[in-house]
Amino acid sequence: MFSRVSSAILAAALLAPALHAAPLAPGQQAVHVLNRLAFGPRPGDVERVRRMGVQAWIDEQLHPETIPMPPALSARLDALETVRRSAGESLGAYVELRKEVRNEDEGAQQRRRLEMRRVVLEEAEARLVRAVESPRQLEEVMVDFWFNHFNVFAGKGIDRALVASYERDAIRPNALGSFRALLGATAKHPAMLFYLDNVVSSMPRPNAKGRAQGLNENYARELMELHTLGVDGGYTQRDVTELARMLTGWTFDQRRLVRDGETFRFDPRRHDQGAKTWLGHEIAPGGQGEGEHALDVLAMHPATARHVSFQLAQYFVSDAPPPALVEAMTRTWLASQGDIRAVLKTLFASSEFMDSAALGAKFKTPYQFVVSAMRAGSAPLANVTPLVGAMSQLGMPLYGCQTPDGYKNTQDAWLNPDALTRRIAFATALAQGRLPQGSVPLDPALLQATLAGAVSPRTLDTVARQPENLRAAMLLGSPDFMQR
Repeated sequence: MFSRVSSAILAAALLAPALHAAPLAPGQQAVHVLNRLAFGPRPGDVERVRRMGVQAWIDEQLHPETIPMPPALSARLDALETVRRSAGESLGAYVELRKEVRNEDEGAQQRRRLEMRRVVLEEAEARLVRAVESPRQLEEVMVDFWFNHFNVFAGKGIDRALVASYERDAIRPNALGSFRALLGATAKHPAMLFYLDNVVSSMPRPNAKGRAQGLNENYARELMELHTLGVDGGYTQRDVTELARMLTGWTFDQRRLVRDGETFRFDPRRHDQGAKTWLGHEIAPGGQGEGEHALDVLAMHPATARHVSFQLAQYFVSDAPPPALVEAMTRTWLASQGDIRAVLKTLFASSEFMDSAALGAKFKTPYQFVVSAMRAGSAPLANVTPLVGAMSQLGMPLYGCQTPDGYKNTQDAWLNPDALTRRIAFATALAQGRLPQGSVPLDPALLQATLAGAVSPRTLDTVARQPENLRAAMLLGSPDFMQR
């Protein structure tokens, strides 16, 4: 079965995507915004956006707090016990599990594996059920964007226990707010402090106990290179070192976190009290205030405004975004003091965003592909295990990017024959009701109606010539559906 589907669509999927020549019609605009501000349409979404008006729908998405959450979705999220834990409670439970394993109690390792699997699946369920079912779609898109921008790797030590808090407490509340607030929240969260080693960064203390015996530049380097200024942001290696000195003492105490819930503390004993010269300015000794000053400067630096605006335009418009759009967003950033919502409003109101060349010009990441397929098929999300496995097989395990630059969102990173074959296998399994086993096969007519305007006449003609039981898989595995 799979070979018939794959042979029919794999070759077509490898073709370069055709750009649309005509201006966007109102129907195309509805599909376009649902593919960019949301993870694609669910049944009835295109008609709903058309009735509401595209601009009104965009305005609503920019204010997710005004959109009611479905009670069933809220109840399901509330039932995820491990995800609701504070960072300290989660870390405490993790530490106890590790102690059990060290005691070599019979079955301890098995209990640890089962508990950690429960944690991983509940974290995945919280993210995926929101991405698929939340009406606050732009909020979910921005959580995906910012988590990658400020990536931490769940597989590094205690970050397995902290990643849910990191997303809930640092990323999500600031996803459409102030960039300075977002920057500060990530800088002070124990998941980031641990992942990029600032937790152990200190003025030289060769006789100190533990790992905090000297300067660690990892976080300072990524803070400027990835989180703010960009690799071409005009700073030097000395600026990295000086910023690392300014951030010495920004740490957390694991015992205090577990016992008192204290997620961040400034330790003056570790702080380098000397004067610094950073980005051409003398920095007087000021304790924790030195780091706060650095975040203030970085958040409003023109290089940061341009760097992050470029990344947002690349995520929402095209892999090579128009320079004029990036400059317009940069101006809004600087005028609004880094107001993320204001920058997005400039982006969505631009002619470049609604340009016909932008329609379907982005290749979906594996995460976007899986989530959009679940939304389009309106498939039941009773068990997220198959989706977690699918994303790993597609090369994008959830919370699994090991490097601080996060997952790429460009076509070059994800378009290759092996990846397409795996996507088609996922589309076929989902369409035939095998994700999870025993599900109902997708209705091809309903799926085609849901994707109205997002599928080309050529694909529709190809699908129409196939047996009915193959048509849903053909739609989800088509080149049109892999684009957004």
